[in-house]
Amino acid sequence: MIQTLAGRAFITAIIVVGAWLLPGPVAHAQRLVSIEGAEVNMRSGPGTGHEVLWVLNKGYPLKVLRRQGRWLEVQDFENDKGWVARALTGRTPHHVVKSRIVNIRKGPGTGHPIIGQAEYGEVLRTRSKRRDWVQVERAEGQPGWVSRRLLWGW
Repeated sequence: MIQTLAGRAFITAIIVVGAWLLPGPVAHAQRLVSIEGAEVNMRSGPGTGHEVLWVLNKGYPLKVLRRQGRWLEVQDFENDKGWVARALTGRTPHHVVKSRIVNIRKGPGTGHPIIGQAEYGEVLRTRSKRRDWVQVERAEGQPGWVSRRLLWGW
């Protein structure tokens, strides 16, 4: 069965209990890509003949595990693995919200006023970083700052 990212995030939000734990240190830098198309299929293997596992929306960040021809084996913020066509990915930095709800602030710090909120699984365009904060922009164009520990991506 094919699920959209929105349905997947809702189901996962119900299941997830506690904070997201990042893996330990790695020996080399991780290469990240983001989805360039409006909707891209993540498949069980490298090729269109393989089963569609998920449908990923524009900007969705993924960690590249390996490359095979024109395909990338990738992993998302929930550690799900699959394959996407390399031509449908890019290097535009994005983050995905890994906490149930995060505050979007006017500036980089808890002393700045809250100007909005984002929910688990929401993809945010990365604009800049400052220490432990990331300046993001929502799909509808609202800019703001979110604590880096609440996000996964660039």
